[in-house]
Amino acid sequence: MTHAELVYQHLRQLPESVAAEVFDFLQFLESKRSVTESKPPRQPGSAKGSIWIADDFDAPLDDFKTYQ
Repeated sequence: MTHAELVYQHLRQLPESVAAEVFDFLQFLESKRSVTESKPPRQPGSAKGSIWIADDFDAPLDDFKTYQ
């Protein structure tokens, strides 16, 4: 028996209001899936050269000299 058939068997036994919630959740899953499938795959290294870190990034801050 397929998953769809199992879901249908259980769905038939639910009250109409609960079945409506199940349908809403099904629509949510479909929309979520369509959004993730429509995104192009990420390309590793595509941001190379667009981000930099200052040479003194790890240097102590002047504001905290009294605590060091």
